Amino acid sequence: MADTKAVDPGAAEPDGKQPQPKSVRVVLLALMITMMLAMLDNMIVGTAMPTIVGELGGLEHLSWVVTAYTLATAASTPLWGKIGDMYGRKGVFMASIVLFLIGSALSGMAQDMGQLIAFRAVQGLGAGGLMVGVMAIIGDLIPPRERGKYQGMMAGVMALAMIAGPLVGGTITDHWGWRWAFYINLPLGVVALAAISVVLHLPKKRAQARIDYLGAALLTVGITAIVLVTTWGGTEYAWTSAMIMELIGIGVAALVGFVFWQTKAAEPVLPLHIFRSRNFTLMSVIGFITGFVMFGATLFLPLYQQSVQGASATNSGLLLLPMLGAMLVTSMVAGRVTTNTGRYKVFPVVGSVLMVVGLYLLSLMDTDTSRLTSGVYMAVVGFGMGCLMQITMLVAQNSVEMKDMGVASSSTTLFRTLGSSFGVAIMGALFNSRVQDVMAERGGELGAKVTEQSAQVDAAGLARLPEAVRDAYQHAVSAGTHSAFLLGAVVAVVALAAAVFVKEVPLRGAGPKGDAEAADGASARVAVVEAV
Repeated sequence: MADTKAVDPGAAEPDGKQPQPKSVRVVLLALMITMMLAMLDNMIVGTAMPTIVGELGGLEHLSWVVTAYTLATAASTPLWGKIGDMYGRKGVFMASIVLFLIGSALSGMAQDMGQLIAFRAVQGLGAGGLMVGVMAIIGDLIPPRERGKYQGMMAGVMALAMIAGPLVGGTITDHWGWRWAFYINLPLGVVALAAISVVLHLPKKRAQARIDYLGAALLTVGITAIVLVTTWGGTEYAWTSAMIMELIGIGVAALVGFVFWQTKAAEPVLPLHIFRSRNFTLMSVIGFITGFVMFGATLFLPLYQQSVQGASATNSGLLLLPMLGAMLVTSMVAGRVTTNTGRYKVFPVVGSVLMVVGLYLLSLMDTDTSRLTSGVYMAVVGFGMGCLMQITMLVAQNSVEMKDMGVASSSTTLFRTLGSSFGVAIMGALFNSRVQDVMAERGGELGAKVTEQSAQVDAAGLARLPEAVRDAYQHAVSAGTHSAFLLGAVVAVVALAAAVFVKEVPLRGAGPKGDAEAADGASARVAVVEAV
């Protein structure tokens, strides 16, 4: 027998604390599992790719396995957020999980590279709704003042995914086969679906307005062009090639058309009025910069430690532990302080400062830098990102009305995703250029030939090189990481400038005014079913 209770996340108990039934915690656990699925997938699949290519062939299409997923995720992210706002969060979120699981199952059954790329696109469409759904439902369940307590949980999931991904991917591929890199999503997804279906009951919505199909199409074309430019530029095509120039033109035209149309649409995909909030706009900028820096760091740090410091590629995830551990600890502390005091501006400011300093320190690494020293430098960056990762989402959600919670969550996620695309592309282009220049200077003709096709040499290839060329390559990688991280430090200054202008608006749920604002959000009233 079950009893249904209405729990208003904006209504505080007499002692000022929010009611947190056990069933709400069950929902949060299911949300964290779903978040893990979204973050873990690419890292597991990346480790399995050599085996996949060995069985399916199609080496020339290898990059599309990742690109198809990334494109579909980025393009669908804003749509999932808007549809959730219009038609109800729970059903839309569950639909995204089901689509992700269908894509996972089909990817595991793929018989050739073409099928795998197509099924990865299906998986990416579902993945676009996973992170957005998690953030928006947490926004519905828990008012901003209390939400800080759960930052540590979200940061922990992120850190665990980044550390465990390569290790889990390698273990699964070696013992069960590469298909289980996709099948592993199914039991976890079913558990999350079951918990959400039984325990979470959000009010159903039915919007009268139709979905803005033209706006969705223009945004999809614009995002697709941007991601392709950042993915292909400097690798598949030269930055000045006709293909890249055409993609830039198409992307700019589509996005300009999108912005114009959003002022006319009855139910815009991305309501421009949310950018009237100074804090929301600043958080979008900071989120973009954080994505730029974070994914650039996670790409080049393992490469530096493997090539220059002689670390094992098998434990590449563990190499990032100082940065990810610092990020986890700081995120937990920031969340607790925010919940207890209601104050948060200090964290974007301090976080941006630490990020600038940490990236500058990383740019100083050379062939003689010890693992301890580089670990300390990584920790400084981690402390900075820990202050920023979840606070950006918290402040962004606090800056919009409850009816726009999904759009706010999807926009913040999208800007971070686009930031990561630009970060990997621009820092990667700078790194590759510097490595090739130094190899030509120090390694002579053989050195130039070694990096002619790619600036990244695997461990086996590095071991086969003559000692003089290997030494030149280590100096080249040091020079490349110096340039990449120095650029990251310069870009992070923009985040610091944005953080300075953040206005500390009281978090909903913080005091009588905040409680009244949160209680006004009827869409956030949650019916929690508890067994008696």
